[in-house]
Amino acid sequence: MTGDAPSSTYRLQLRPGFAFAEAAEVVDYLERLGVGAVYASPILDAAPGSTHGYDVVDPTRARPELGGEEGRLALSEKVADAGLGFVLDIVPNHMSVAIPETDPWWWDVLKNGQESRYARYFDIDWAAGPVLVPILGDEGEPVVDGDVVTYFDHRLPVSDHYRLVHWRRANEELNYRRFFDITTLAAVRVEDPEVFDATHDEVLRWVAAGQVTGLRVDHPDGLADPGGYFRRLKERSGVWIVAEKILGAGEPLPTSWPVEGTTGYDALREVCGIFVDPRAEEHFTALAADLGQETDFEAVEHTCRTLVTDSILRAEVRRIGALVEGVDQADAEVAVAGVMVNFPVYRSYLPEGEANWAAAVSRVKGAEALDEQVRADPDGELATRIQQTSGMVVAKGTEDTAFYRYTRFVALNEVGGTPDRFGVPVEEFHALAAQRDSALPESMTTLSTHDTKRSEDVRARLAVLSELPEEFSRLVRGWTERHGIDEPSLNLLAWQTIVGAWPIGPDRLRDYLDKAAKESKLRTTWVDHDEEFEAAVAAWPEQVLGDAVTRGEIEAFVGRIRAAGWSNALGQKLVQLTSPGVPDVYQGTELWDLSLVDPDNRRPVDYAVRRELLARIEDWWLPEVDDTGAAKLLVVQRALRLRRNRPELFHGYRPLPAEGVAADHVVAYHRSPDLVVVATRLPVGLAAEGGWRDTVLPLPPGEWTDVLNGRQATTSVAGLLKRYPVALLVRDAS
Repeated sequence: MTGDAPSSTYRLQLRPGFAFAEAAEVVDYLERLGVGAVYASPILDAAPGSTHGYDVVDPTRARPELGGEEGRLALSEKVADAGLGFVLDIVPNHMSVAIPETDPWWWDVLKNGQESRYARYFDIDWAAGPVLVPILGDEGEPVVDGDVVTYFDHRLPVSDHYRLVHWRRANEELNYRRFFDITTLAAVRVEDPEVFDATHDEVLRWVAAGQVTGLRVDHPDGLADPGGYFRRLKERSGVWIVAEKILGAGEPLPTSWPVEGTTGYDALREVCGIFVDPRAEEHFTALAADLGQETDFEAVEHTCRTLVTDSILRAEVRRIGALVEGVDQADAEVAVAGVMVNFPVYRSYLPEGEANWAAAVSRVKGAEALDEQVRADPDGELATRIQQTSGMVVAKGTEDTAFYRYTRFVALNEVGGTPDRFGVPVEEFHALAAQRDSALPESMTTLSTHDTKRSEDVRARLAVLSELPEEFSRLVRGWTERHGIDEPSLNLLAWQTIVGAWPIGPDRLRDYLDKAAKESKLRTTWVDHDEEFEAAVAAWPEQVLGDAVTRGEIEAFVGRIRAAGWSNALGQKLVQLTSPGVPDVYQGTELWDLSLVDPDNRRPVDYAVRRELLARIEDWWLPEVDDTGAAKLLVVQRALRLRRNRPELFHGYRPLPAEGVAADHVVAYHRSPDLVVVATRLPVGLAAEGGWRDTVLPLPPGEWTDVLNGRQATTSVAGLLKRYPVALLVRDAS
């Protein structure tokens, strides 16, 4: 399978408790589901107890806590015996230094400084002095015990090559590059061939042995030279590669990257967008304004990005500013911060993306010297560092701050999303799908990931609110009068969250709101706590859910929109699974999944229930669309098996317009002349208008069978979608 894209992938989050052995036990289920490749979270040795694996401490071995090399080989053999591919998530940008003694490279750097053989592996500004280790608190003193320095739970080598300082000094003074604002994740210099080899040789050994058939590359925007990195990785591996690259609306993937595409956030925005009614925008804007929230997204975003450059990433701004020649340091820092704040996308890759660089520079007074120096040497240190840091500013400022402040309609507040663009017109979706089929047909598509702000089914239900904006606004105003949170953004977010994730218990809701409040950085943060406000937020779920009147209204409203949410969920899932690209299914989402942001979306998956339902579906049980979620499992299984068994059907893309009074409620397209996909959109409006009535889908001549239910298809949309709000049609061979 080397070099070939899988028909689909299924993401597994490996961790202690669900390790190689447990993953091996579900391989047969995934094969029966129709999956093309098992897609695993990082499996190199990570920080002790890590639940995600992105904090690698030793890239030279499989993680012992997951079962080590023996367990990895057993899983690999099980996957191969099932005829599946194995896609692995890798982390080239950084390593964990939270516990130095677990990272042999970092320990050696702290012990030997610039004389360490690993000194060049990490992106350290040695000119600024010893490595800054910001672990000290307000109490206690470091203690020397033999050749080890201890400070509470911290252990470091005795050495004068690092300097212990208070943890609050990190954002201002840190002298090594990190992953975003996480001081315990130190960046590595994979642009250096020696470092590339050291960090990739083990994974590439697995690739050479045929045990890894595809690679997902985490956070390439943090790399000094993403294009060069991908060229080296493709040359060394030869396998299917997708980049965790978040594209802005309309932004192309750099053409010089030898990758098959992205991890699918662009497709997520497009697919989910067609189930949102754009006519609701003014109602949600009015609601947000009435509740006291800022409704100018651009202004909110600018404020949040500026907050990041002025505080969270202050050390990075200073380091870059010092590289600008012929300009006062303070003025240089202002220019550097301004350009990163005003970037229209995550980053540029000069000379590619020059228009984005020019757009950012044009918005900043006093950036002329910076611009001139970058253009004169686009491969120099200044150009490199400002490009690899702009993505950090955008991610922290937009995704991790603005998305929690601008909560007008949170179904749009997703990674890769555009909260100020209220949905995606069907015509635009078709054009983008055809473009993906032509340019990047093997790019990954997704609806849920370990990083999404909320699951696909929560978003599907929230999309229903766009069809009922006046009723929802009226309810929110009433609920706010009774139980409003004293912070408008969090208040509006909370009510949407309750409705979208209902039924949700007070513990899950409390944990989510605590994270949301701290991410927004309005009334409290992760490091500077407003204890009184946090206590009020923590008490809020019990108060709301314990109020019989409010709870009753929530239950009644969700009860009325639940079926429409299911319709949206099935529609967006079938579209994602059948449209151009390689579809990924996030663990467990083959049934209804009403998860919120991590760690909520990383809860254990009950595969016993899924096995039982799948066995019945394999026996041609046609489940109702109900609470079990079996109807979604049916859609996933039928679509994935068809993609795997008949790949020739999934080439090309052509819209198939419906005709009749309800034609606007149909999304339909050909993938090939013999395959048609049909989904319902805006189901509340459809019902209010009297249903499908005379609407027809002009199928080409021939006998068409709906793969979902095994029945012959009709051109009448009412007949075609009588049992399910979606259809997957295959023309029988003549």
